[in-house]
Amino acid sequence: MRTDIIKYNFSGHETFHCRGFWLKKGFDYANKPDAVFNDSAVVELGVGRNMVGSIRYWLRAFGLFDGKDQLNELAQKIFQDKGLDPYLEDEGTLWLLHYSLIRNKSRASIYHLIFGELRKIKPEFTKLHFKALALEKDNSANENTIDKDFSVFIRTYFSKPSKDIEESFSGLLTELGLLHDLGRKDELKNPVYRIENRRQLAIPKEIVLYTILDNESYGDSISFNSLFESHESPGNVFCFNKDNLETILTEIEKDFQGVVYKNDAGIKELQFKGDKPNKYKVLEKYYGQ
Repeated sequence: MRTDIIKYNFSGHETFHCRGFWLKKGFDYANKPDAVFNDSAVVELGVGRNMVGSIRYWLRAFGLFDGKDQLNELAQKIFQDKGLDPYLEDEGTLWLLHYSLIRNKSRASIYHLIFGELRKIKPEFTKLHFKALALEKDNSANENTIDKDFSVFIRTYFSKPSKDIEESFSGLLTELGLLHDLGRKDELKNPVYRIENRRQLAIPKEIVLYTILDNESYGDSISFNSLFESHESPGNVFCFNKDNLETILTEIEKDFQGVVYKNDAGIKELQFKGDKPNKYKVLEKYYGQ
């Protein structure tokens, strides 16, 4: 029996991109006893009914809920009042959330597909390119739903001035500068986009190491190619080129005992000697706790 079949999802956000304060607001509410994201949450969250559903969606999409919609350890580490970065003041947290969003393929499939596949087969892409890929993965998906999902993706990673006050709020991950509007359109007037990380070495090495430790498919020895190419690898998630990924891995080796980056006779791999570092201890080191 196959266990690797992905159930794709392109809905749930109610067409709202995640606002900067929503995750903390949603965390504080979900942390209360018997909290339920229904009409009773409208007053406590101070948003409309559809936004209540959207906040719950984004808590799920960013991997802050477990399978039973209970706040998980990552959520507690970041968002509790004396947590690592409850108000998202450190850009490293945004890179961490970006990673968590991409790996959550069954909750928010578009991010997994665009960063893991579309940008590689179509370095310059439009909504139509994504729609074709989404329908290839799930031919039962609703085209209108896919269109709306793509619009939310754009607003999550790219902001531009708007007369609509609601739409003028920047998406949570626009500061990362990963999505670029190339300033031209295809023959059907669809804007053309490109994903490119122009600040690769600004990504904290501790965040990169966390993503490696968080990946259950990695053993004690991980090939460079796997770290560069696989769907949830740092190379893929953070859009590294090979030279910059190698630079980051070398920095990790210098700062973490028992972590070795080997480049011998053309064989490149990251090795863990003895016990692997605890991924949350790595985060605490980054945030100075």
